[in-house]
Formats: sequence, structure tokens, C-alpha cells
Amino acid sequence: MPLTDPQCKNATCPEGKTRHRLTDAGGLYLEVLPTGAKHWRWKYRFGGKEKRLAIGMYPAVSLAQARLDRDAARLKLKAGDDPVQAKKDQKLAKQVKLDNTFEAVARAWFENWKGPKSERHSGYVIRRLEADVFPAIGRKPIADVSAPHLLAMAKKIESRGALDIARRAWQTCGQVFEFALAHGMVERNPSRDVRPGAALKPRKQEHYARVDASELPELLRKVHAYPGSPYTRFALQLMTLTFVRTGELIAARWEEFDLDNAEWRIPAARMKMKTPHIVPLSTQAVDALRCLHELKGLSGLLFPGERDHEVPMSNNTILAALRRMGYAGRMTGHGFRGVASTILHEAGFDHAHIELQLAHQERDEVSAAYNFATYLPQRRKMMQWYADHMDQLRQGAKVIPFKAA
Repeated sequence: MPLTDPQCKNATCPEGKTRHRLTDAGGLYLEVLPTGAKHWRWKYRFGGKEKRLAIGMYPAVSLAQARLDRDAARLKLKAGDDPVQAKKDQKLAKQVKLDNTFEAVARAWFENWKGPKSERHSGYVIRRLEADVFPAIGRKPIADVSAPHLLAMAKKIESRGALDIARRAWQTCGQVFEFALAHGMVERNPSRDVRPGAALKPRKQEHYARVDASELPELLRKVHAYPGSPYTRFALQLMTLTFVRTGELIAARWEEFDLDNAEWRIPAARMKMKTPHIVPLSTQAVDALRCLHELKGLSGLLFPGERDHEVPMSNNTILAALRRMGYAGRMTGHGFRGVASTILHEAGFDHAHIELQLAHQERDEVSAAYNFATYLPQRRKMMQWYADHMDQLRQGAKVIPFKAA
């Protein structure tokens, strides 16, 4: 006879027995222990052997639910699967899913990704993950993270006005998902389901402060006569003549320079595009470097920190010097790049030569091995022309507008 709810509720284990079984139907039975605990089990045969599937405890699993679970297990058995093994597999899959949280996978990705990156850049990325991404989705199994989850995370960052950080967080999450996809942890990358531009506010165009062309001669004269540290003066002069990024200049090392051949080769590890960069040096730049050599010697950093000579001078050193000269909010180290781009374009130099010298061009891994030396003769002439033009402006010579270089 099938069991009833009252029978299940009132069932006890007779004194002296280790267990008591109440049979329902179709192999389902309730096992009662001397402690009063009641377990649902289902008896079946698989591969010629008798086996038992634990369904749950009564009353947490009711009689009706136990029968439904038994019927579901029957269907698996009929399909040729062992219900006990299927339950083990399901439990293991759940555990693996819990171990593969977004944060755990992201940290594994980071360890793999950070190898060739600079310590400063990699440190920035992990700090952003820890501050903005992990609190939002870090504890979720990565396979459960969807595009709406990513959007909610990015929107929260956006709400505090950090538009660029919101987009970068989205892009970093996309890289984590690509890593997970390659390792079979997910079946798709949800960051591709929605374009950030379709859901997030557009980034404000970043314009670095820079002086107008009419103010450039006075700035050049002030740089040339800067009364502060000679290291800072030479840094400003080389910033003017090479128009590299501030970080690339202040971290320069003497072994990167070949003064006899008037060439500065910046290694890929220090470049934003992560490819080597050649800076042809004008005679004025070489003269400045030789003066710096007399001051410091040809070893280590060109511009060491004031207190710790093993680290470069601070980015703020350039800004502080410009502020001291009266250009607070009007000129930055990056502004020298914008000035150079404008002047060279107006003088008629080829756009491709200018962009390559500014290291603006994105390059794939194959072309990067060849492109960093592209147009080198033309760039040498352009850099010398620019240095001569800066001298003319500084000295107050009359400069005739250009139609072509």
C-alpha cells in the first residue's frame, strides 16, 4: 500500500532496530532512524546492480515531492543514465561553477595578462577591478554574469562621472571573458552583446592645455632660461624637441641613446603602443643631451628623482616648472605634442610621418616588427626642420608661413 502523509509524520524506529523502512511504491521508501531522522530513498537497478538514490529528508521533502523526484530519476534511468552518478555530476558541476567566480577567473586572467605590461599599467588595471568590478560581480559564477550585469556595473561607475573608467572596466571584463571562453569556463562573451557606446554616455573629448602659436616664442625663451633645476630645464627642452609623452621622457635611460648616430630607441615595454619607437634626434637635441651628459654622466636614468635616484623624476615636475613660468592651466607636457602636430601639419609635412613620430598608430604584432622604422629618413628631416623652426621662434626671427615642407 502506498504511504500517506500521517504515516510519514508518525513513523518511528522500533526499539532495538538501527533503521525502519516504510515502503511507498515504485522502489521509493522512507527510512527512519532511531534518532528520529527520516530519509527518502529510491531503490533501482543499473548495470545489473542494485543501487539507492538519496532523495532528501522528511518533512523538508514531502511525500508528494519525493514521488516527483523518483519519477524524474526514473526518466534518467530509462534514458540510460545512472541517477546516482548524474546527481554526483550535478553536484560537481555546481562546485566548479562556484569556484569559477568572476573574481577568481579575472585574477587568473590578470596573472596571465600582466607579463609584458609595465608595473604602473598592470597595477592600475587590478586596482580598478578591485575597486569597481569585483564588488559588483566578483562573487557571481562567471557563467552566470550577463550583459545586464555588466551594464549595471558600468552604469554605477558612470554615475560618479568617471565615463572613461566605465568604458575601460567594460573592456577589461571583455578580456576576462575571452580568457574564460578559451579555457572552456563559459560558452560566450556577454560583453559583446551590447556595445558600450549604445548604453553608456559618450566620453568627453580630452584636450590637453597648450599655448596658442602666438605665445610659443615667449614660452621657448622661458624654457631656455629656466632658473630651476638644470635637469628640469633639459627635460623641458627635450620635450620641445622630441615631443614624446612625458612618461617616456622622464623614464629614459642612457643606454637607449646613440648620440653619434643621433637616435633614441625607446623599448616596447615603455611605449603606450607596446612596440619599439625610434626618435631621430636633431642637432639641438643631441647638444642638449651632451650637456646633460656633462652634468650627470652616461649611466642610469637621464632624469632621476630628487630623493631616490633609482626612480624617475615625477610627472608633476614638468607641470610645476610650467606653473612656475606662468603657464598654470595653459600648458602641459602633453601640450608640446599637440603644438608639434599642429605646426608640422601646417608646414605641409606628411600626416603619416607625423602620426608615426607621435607614436599614435595602432599596430598589429606582425607589422609592429617592421613599422617602427618606417619613413625614418623623412622623419629625420622633419625633426631637424622642427628643431630649427623652434630656434627661429625663440630667437625672434621673422617666420614666413609655409605652403609645403
